[in-house]
Amino acid sequence: MFQDFAATRALTETYLRRAPYLRTLFIQAAHVILMRPHNWERFSFGSWLQNAAPRLHRNKLATALANKLARIAWSVLRNNKPFDIHRHEVTAI
Repeated sequence: MFQDFAATRALTETYLRRAPYLRTLFIQAAHVILMRPHNWERFSFGSWLQNAAPRLHRNKLATALANKLARIAWSVLRNNKPFDIHRHEVTAI
């Protein structure tokens, strides 16, 4: 499991380093989501966001959320499946 996480993280970070404009867009999207805490429950990662918000500085939280959004986008494009907003559990492959 750790190897899958490390590989996914390496892929995401490498890709975002090569695409600074895309990284900027993900960070901006994360800041927009963070400005509206009353909407957090609508997203599948809403509970994660509510737990992380008190612990992290808002810029660090925005970066973590941008990383999560990038992973979601990468997964949707790679697997050619729509994002299921109501899915709460991730199954290991």
